[in-house]
Amino acid sequence: MITFENTININRSPQEIFDYVADPVNAHKWQSQMVSVEWTSEGPPGVGSRQRAVSRFLGRDIEVISEFTVWEPPHRHSFKIIDGPFRVEGTMKFAAEENGTKVTMAGQSELSAIFKLAEGLIKKKMETQFDTNLADLKLLMEG
Repeated sequence: MITFENTININRSPQEIFDYVADPVNAHKWQSQMVSVEWTSEGPPGVGSRQRAVSRFLGRDIEVISEFTVWEPPHRHSFKIIDGPFRVEGTMKFAAEENGTKVTMAGQSELSAIFKLAEGLIKKKMETQFDTNLADLKLLMEG
């Protein structure tokens, strides 16, 4: 099992950041590995809403379906991947602070047998990618 937690402070309100991150149109702007993301469920986003995402990881495109398990604007949202080559449960939290918002990405991943062989490499790649994603989000939100 791989666990991760990455944090950054962004000089914007929790609502502004939550809204930006929650919009799949913006996913590729702050997550360079994302090829595409789209809602697959109808109605406003909330608990039970689903997204289809294609991301490039270790040189190949991987498609997953995720479902939101928590939806509490502007404080946090959580999801779990319900279809794909690995299982991930993740949360993004947005906490107001004196100089903006503390953004935390945290979660865990259970790799399938084929990916378990490279667990150490995948963990390092995920840590680097999430640090980069948050740095890019900061640049976009503050720029």
